[in-house]
Amino acid sequence: MTYSIGQLAKAADTGVETIRFYERRGLMPEPPRASSGYRRYPLDAADRLRFIRRAKRLGFTLDEITTLLGLQSGGERAKVKVIALAKLSEIEIRLADLERMRAALQDMTQRCSGEGPVAGCPIIETLTEEEQLS
Repeated sequence: MTYSIGQLAKAADTGVETIRFYERRGLMPEPPRASSGYRRYPLDAADRLRFIRRAKRLGFTLDEITTLLGLQSGGERAKVKVIALAKLSEIEIRLADLERMRAALQDMTQRCSGEGPVAGCPIIETLTEEEQLS
């Protein structure tokens, strides 16, 4: 049994255009064509699409996913772990940045009464100030 592109999209809960995009990017191998000329995808194509979707949700780029797919086909765990650790490090840096942004916004909103004219608003003043270099 094989899938048409529409059947594959439904089975993997993704769009037809997404599948075509992944084919152009090399994430999905181009499937063989039936005598009718239509593409016929193997059953494991849905698993591959789900893998790609899960990896994207974890923040992996398409290039990183391409590498992971290649390693899945025959690589070493150490290489997979290096990629995952690098992604974890990126996420931790982003979380720290978000935490700093949150703290700054909390401070600004707590200092603002939310009443009166904009002149003297601590939020506007903070956004207008030049960043202090330390």
